[in-house]
Amino acid sequence: QVQLVESGGGLVQVGGSLRLSCAASGLIFSNYNMGWFRQAPGKEREFVTSITWSGGSTNYADSVKGRSTISRDNARNTVFLQMNSLKPEDTAVYYCAAKHFAKPTGQPWDYWGQGTQVTVSS
Repeated sequence: QVQLVESGGGLVQVGGSLRLSCAASGLIFSNYNMGWFRQAPGKEREFVTSITWSGGSTNYADSVKGRSTISRDNARNTVFLQMNSLKPEDTAVYYCAAKHFAKPTGQPWDYWGQGTQVTVSS
């Protein structure tokens, strides 16, 4: 079965950095666009960033643009999220997601991880 396993979350101070990883198994990783989403307490899950199957194109939410970088290693079936200059409002559970590259924009993501907690303390 498909598994997406996030890691790298934790407690960090304002202005600090974290690198999240998501290891995928049970799917042909290079056939999937990958994304990161987050959900803060009491809020709906929101899009953070995504990367196409080849890594050739990325997209970022305005809230993280310029502070975050998504990348992927298709040889290792892993996608990364480097987050810098972290703010308290970045505190959330971060989820990794996969969507087949042929699926039209706007369609639901196919698979989700269990999430990793990121807490930014002031």
